[in-house]
Amino acid sequence: MKILQGIALSVALGLVAGGAIAKDKAAKQYAVVNEEVGVPVFAYDITDRPYTVVGEVKAGVRKATVFSKEASQAKIYRELWERAEKLGADAVVNAKYGDSHVSAFSWGKTNATGTAVKFTAPAEVKSNPGS
Repeated sequence: MKILQGIALSVALGLVAGGAIAKDKAAKQYAVVNEEVGVPVFAYDITDRPYTVVGEVKAGVRKATVFSKEASQAKIYRELWERAEKLGADAVVNAKYGDSHVSAFSWGKTNATGTAVKFTAPAEVKSNPGS
């Protein structure tokens, strides 16, 4: 009986800890975010904030079967963001992807590319002593 209670307690603690981890992931804040897809990946360049280029990122999203749906823009952008995040990037700009294509190893694959960027601190505003 004590063994069952121990197992139940372990499962309950695991569920609570798992919920805390999931809550932390959901609460993650980005420097900027594309509201349509929920990650900081954009099809255009960001011109209102200075940044440095971290590197190019590439991703390929595969279909599971011939009957699976094509990859959505949100899924493709999330894949690009996962790779950019590993490089320490704050965002991905100029993200592009094409139509899926069938190969010998895939029922359909969509390739995507983008530029991973890291925002720089804004320049300090210098006061004019003559003012």
